[in-house]
Amino acid sequence: MTRTRSAFRSALGASVVFGLTSQAPADIRGSAAGESASHPYVGMWHTDDDRVRHELLPNGRYDEARGTRESAYQGRYEVKGNYILYWDDTGFTADGTFVDENTLHHGGMILRRQG
Repeated sequence: MTRTRSAFRSALGASVVFGLTSQAPADIRGSAAGESASHPYVGMWHTDDDRVRHELLPNGRYDEARGTRESAYQGRYEVKGNYILYWDDTGFTADGTFVDENTLHHGGMILRRQG
């Protein structure tokens, strides 16, 4: 676990990482509306079978499609180094790790940058 990830988990507490709460400390909440992302991961990410698709928007929001269900989940996200945290609009939380510039490990899935 990297120092950034450890600090991030410590700041959030284990309950957020495992999706048991929808609240995050004020210092790491999603970016303000209209604010541009300051990371290289903006864009479309998908599983190899294309069943799961995440679009990371530059304003700190995401839109996830599942199978034929477009916009199945939406919410905000924040990237710290290579670590991403998601806060779904329904209150669910999740996380992931960018293992390289084109590969995201998230929820037991491998997503790749659409190119």
